[in-house]
Amino acid sequence: MDAEDEKRPIKAKIVSTDMLVECGARLRQGELVAFPTETVYGLGCNALDESAIIKVFEAKERPLTDPLISHVANSEDAYNLWNASAESLEGKALRVICEKFWPGPLTVVAQAAPHVPALLMANTGFCACRAPQHPVSIALINAAKVPLAAPSANKFGHVSPTRSQHVWDDLLHEDVWIVDTVQNDVDVCGVGVESSVAKLEMSGLDSSVAGKITLLRQGAVCIEDIAACLKEAGLGDSFVVETRTKKTSDETVATVAPGQSIRHYSPDIPSFILSQSLCESSIGLSPEDITALSKCIIVDFGAKLQAWREHAVAYRDLSATGDSSQATKSVFETLRWAERVEGADRIIFPEISENDKTADSLALALKDRLTRAASGVVIDSLR
Repeated sequence: MDAEDEKRPIKAKIVSTDMLVECGARLRQGELVAFPTETVYGLGCNALDESAIIKVFEAKERPLTDPLISHVANSEDAYNLWNASAESLEGKALRVICEKFWPGPLTVVAQAAPHVPALLMANTGFCACRAPQHPVSIALINAAKVPLAAPSANKFGHVSPTRSQHVWDDLLHEDVWIVDTVQNDVDVCGVGVESSVAKLEMSGLDSSVAGKITLLRQGAVCIEDIAACLKEAGLGDSFVVETRTKKTSDETVATVAPGQSIRHYSPDIPSFILSQSLCESSIGLSPEDITALSKCIIVDFGAKLQAWREHAVAYRDLSATGDSSQATKSVFETLRWAERVEGADRIIFPEISENDKTADSLALALKDRLTRAASGVVIDSLR
């Protein structure tokens, strides 16, 4: 925290889950409430109140080109935010996907209904919706009686929050209530990374298929899961299913889904990905390498850089066994820990191969988050 921040008044307030009814009323009044989900903490507001939506963008210092995801208690509430009729092929596909994956860590993007605020969608005309499975999220949405627009509850571009303390650290000067949980909140966000995002778009043209479903952000649900779901429902031949998660965008360009910027989820100190070739040669170190490592924090995965541990300022392995589920649960907490370590001038991660047959959906999500934390910079040398 810099000197200017220290002069600003503290406006945030920690509240318990016993106050969810009051939190719901606060949301209906156009104010902000941060709450836990199974992915990360969200900064919630009434998704249909444009003045409340503006408060979210201002509190996060988020560009208006980055849309917000609307959180709903059930799929029927999402259908009210989309423009597809239940009888249409689009409506049938949406229903099949929602029934299969909701509640859970999948965001679905589809053509918006006319009453959805354009500001919510970065003026793209597509509305992103998700039904979370965390019991506090569900209880809060029900208490609010409105859909909740809720991006991650942090300053834009910073490491996502998975604990109430993380939210406090980023937003203590903002007028926001932060819902804490009675239990130790280390495991509140059980998935630990943001939801997968899939966009459904109808072709509107004469073609062999009626539409396309594109995975825009990696998460716990993979594109193969979605394709299998459509095939099982007899809709597999009607849609092209593809992944486009490598595409990154300029912050001045509006997108239909959040988390598309190359620099995202970033710690406050420079971070870098070590190339696979450098990781594979991790045993032999020159004196210059050892000097460089003396100012590095190593955030490892699968014990790839364990041989360098004694030379680093600090070392943590997200999962020594390469368990992606264990790693994603702790990745954001570990990045926030790393930026507080004294005497370090950089954080380094091993490159995660997406061609590995063991790279499941969460491994790909982990790779995505670490890549964006490092602004996509891969280095071949420690010097």
